[in-house]
Amino acid sequence: MTQPQSISIDNVEYVRKDQLAEPAQTLDGKPYVICRSRDAAVFAGYLVERNGREVELANARRIYYWDGAATLSQLAQDGTSKPDQCKFPAPVDRVELLEVCEVLYVTEKARLSIASVAEWVE
Repeated sequence: MTQPQSISIDNVEYVRKDQLAEPAQTLDGKPYVICRSRDAAVFAGYLVERNGREVELANARRIYYWDGAATLSQLAQDGTSKPDQCKFPAPVDRVELLEVCEVLYVTEKARLSIASVAEWVE
């Protein structure tokens, strides 16, 4: 017998705790995010500061190419199912991104998945 994923009581739907996505572990209170910028592409790292469309990330990896997730939204939620196909270079201590058009808050599952991708070098 399968367990229900949710239950409704008095028109309020309750979801099982193990079905909720846990936010990524923070670094000194800084959330782990994926940022898409207009000119520098996509980075994943800890959000140090955001001022309008300018973002500073710590311990950031460029998401040069990903597979195993249809979109960045899925990558932020679930991580990649094909880490061997991804191209994520080594992290940099700090990066300042200009013209950021998207900031996605990452789940712990996805953070661990991104961290598990081998450093891409040529």
